Amino acid sequence: MYLLIGGNLGNRVENLENAIGLINTRAGQIIRTSVIYETAAWGITDQKSFLNQALELDTSHPPTILLDIILEIERELGRIRREKNGPRLIDIDILFYGSSIIADPRLTVPHPLLQERRFALAPMNNISPDFIHPAFNKTVKQLLAECKDPLRVEPYQATTGE
Repeated sequence: MYLLIGGNLGNRVENLENAIGLINTRAGQIIRTSVIYETAAWGITDQKSFLNQALELDTSHPPTILLDIILEIERELGRIRREKNGPRLIDIDILFYGSSIIADPRLTVPHPLLQERRFALAPMNNISPDFIHPAFNKTVKQLLAECKDPLRVEPYQATTGE
């Protein structure tokens, strides 16, 4: 299964590293990580750019239990939900749960906006370009090529302080 982690507040790299550590400890074993991408903010665009990274996770937790674990990790790392698409210390999304299609009041998988978000598709393409989206029957690579999202997404180049 695949997760996307990201954030644009505080020490963005440290926040990703902390999320990875807690996910690996509590949610399952991380098998692969994408490179870190710096991405323009999506939705509310007048905010600091985000760092995003895709993770491949081997987990035995059912989807809703995994969601509860992820939400607890976000809270523990200081996530406060104030504004949809607003600035945040950390965000952890379930992009895919194998080839499952889940429509639960609390969880929709595959992530319903994945195909519209270059900031999610580029990291996914980095670790699993041939993964097939179970609803669209297209590879991540195909979805990225077709994505109309014009926002900047590029490999992150570390600067002092991060």
